[in-house]
Amino acid sequence: MSSITTPLRFRPVYQPYIWGGTKLRSHLGREDTPEGIVAESWEVSSREDGMGVVAEGLHAGKTFRELLAQDAAGILGTRVKKADFPLLIKVLDAAKTLSVQVHPNDETAAQFGGEAKTETWYILEADPGACVYCGIAEGVSPEQYRAAIADNTVEPLMKKIPVKVGDAIFVPGGRVHAIAEGCLLLEVQQNSNTTYRIYDWGRVDAQGVGRELHIDQAMQVSIFEEEGSALTPSIPLEPLAGMPREQIMVSPYFLLERLSLEASASLPACPESFQVLFAIDGDLEVSAGGETVVVKAGSSVLLPAAAASADLKAVAGAVKVMRITQPA
Repeated sequence: MSSITTPLRFRPVYQPYIWGGTKLRSHLGREDTPEGIVAESWEVSSREDGMGVVAEGLHAGKTFRELLAQDAAGILGTRVKKADFPLLIKVLDAAKTLSVQVHPNDETAAQFGGEAKTETWYILEADPGACVYCGIAEGVSPEQYRAAIADNTVEPLMKKIPVKVGDAIFVPGGRVHAIAEGCLLLEVQQNSNTTYRIYDWGRVDAQGVGRELHIDQAMQVSIFEEEGSALTPSIPLEPLAGMPREQIMVSPYFLLERLSLEASASLPACPESFQVLFAIDGDLEVSAGGETVVVKAGSSVLLPAAAASADLKAVAGAVKVMRITQPA
């Protein structure tokens, strides 16, 4: 069977968590969103609890899992050692502050269970005064933190980071965090949906019942005594196919690069890794394998590793593109 070489644009999988809002409709023009609040759009997902389905073209209607069963190596590339997509890529609209939470890393997941989850946030839009909480303040002991959970004084013990458009925040497994209200962001993470909720700001439902907390599990996997800020600067790199390029984030699990496309470019083949292209601030036309798709601002497309070079075109003026791959 021949390799899959065409661009794969998936139907978003929308999640209506209580902290969501309406910016996916109002700011990103997502006319297909369901009524009411939408918290997350799962852009590229091979998970059964949010499976991507191809939106158009030769493979329209097929699930990501079906395509991986057909040609995992051709889609994923030589750097991916398993036959499953290693990431989960989302857009989040935090109209309200998320719970304070933590995810296990590889070591603690192996020790205590759950799926390891390291992630990066890239700020697409930020209301005035927007911030994130990322990390426990220096000098805070596990005993002090557990006591603060009990008496609702967690916020002063967290590292509070003001954010603006274009900022990137690194959240390795074990780093306690919360996205505050007013952030619209791209999230790139390990393929995991394990979250241990530590504190939920006293929120309750109409019956006065709060969401479930996972304090014991969280304390097992949380890392204390971290130094420095989670806010990471961009690093200029050599241009790619003539496009100015910056490294936004590199980890053992993903590489994020921001490309600046003025008009058009030919993106080289990348047999080592899939390439997910996310249009940050303009519409993007992507052609490969005899198919062309239009990637609207704030949405994404996956280029299989088996694809030959892809032709990129800015639809109306310059566009910035996030390129997400597996690191060397």
